Amino acid sequence: MRDYYEVLGVSRSAEITEIKKAYRKLAMQYHPDRNPGDEEAEALFKEAAEAYEVLSDDTKRQRYNQFGHAGVRGNGAGSPGFTDINDIFGAFSDIFGGSGGIFDEVFGGRGRSGSGRRSGRPGSDLRIKLPLTLEEISTGVEKKIRVRKYTACDDCEGSGAEDGAAGYETCTTCNGAGEVRQVSRSVFGQFVNIQACPNCYGEGRIVKNKCKTCAGEGRNKGEETIPIAVPAGVLEGHYLTLRGAGNSGMRGGPGGNLRVEIEELPSDDFVREGLDIYHDVYISFPEAVLGTDIEVPTLKGSAKLQIDPGAQSGKILRMRERGIPDVNGGRRGDQMVRLHVWTPQSVSSEERKTLEKLNESESFQPDLTEEKSSRSFFSKVKDVFS
Repeated sequence: MRDYYEVLGVSRSAEITEIKKAYRKLAMQYHPDRNPGDEEAEALFKEAAEAYEVLSDDTKRQRYNQFGHAGVRGNGAGSPGFTDINDIFGAFSDIFGGSGGIFDEVFGGRGRSGSGRRSGRPGSDLRIKLPLTLEEISTGVEKKIRVRKYTACDDCEGSGAEDGAAGYETCTTCNGAGEVRQVSRSVFGQFVNIQACPNCYGEGRIVKNKCKTCAGEGRNKGEETIPIAVPAGVLEGHYLTLRGAGNSGMRGGPGGNLRVEIEELPSDDFVREGLDIYHDVYISFPEAVLGTDIEVPTLKGSAKLQIDPGAQSGKILRMRERGIPDVNGGRRGDQMVRLHVWTPQSVSSEERKTLEKLNESESFQPDLTEEKSSRSFFSKVKDVFS
């Protein structure tokens, strides 16, 4: 369970006015009318209400400061632990339903029900690319990104009105309904066309006293730092959708979504093939003959790899479960290490004599037995299908 001060984003010495303002902002952001069907927003709405219920009460806040969550649980001293949205509206009826309550400006004082009008105009969606290294993809990562977007106006708290609910007046075009009806008649009968009011854009009201900072829009161009938790194993082209993190809506309208598209950065050490990664290693001719131990990079740092004597160029060694994990859980891929025997392009006269002498030895003559056996097998297969 998160700290209540952290939930509201205030310090432990915050005054009640600051606590109420912080709760007001969160409640408007996650209000069910703004986020229909969004279970995550509903959970955050309940969490903010629980934090406010404790920190706005001097006795409960004192017990919470002294004993933490344990101090406000049980014995009638704790938070109600809201399980239903209606519990919150009932507990804070003076805030949600009363005249001048904190939702009057945005939701017209209508609580959870009302006419066909809507609160503000919704914000547009945004799309950004998030570049990640293979190392970050392998483990999963938390990023903080700065997004240029429309954000709610601080001066009017997103309402667009200079003086809250008093800054609005009923739209005369739709008489506050937020919609207009056009009736047409034809030989087939009467048709009724219902559409959002073109004057108030479906809000049922218009701003009379516009906020000077945002010119009545309830939002301004700005920046926001947004945390993003990326799971391990994502692929190029995968995307994460952050609901409500796009452009803020006008005059308290719901925010758009932010689509974060994964971009896999090229690696200097690895090539990815699904869940497996490939790494090329170059060894000298003596090392290939005699065998050796080498250090190879992995996605979690370097590791020692044993090269057996007689290693052939092109041989692939498997390092199990050193690759990329499946984003859906379960298995992890492997790291494949391809051996390349490096051949020097020039040698000294003494080295040449040594090589010529070695070349006369039967041990340094190519053994084609295995190759002939392989050719014989494929020849038989070819004969079967010919």
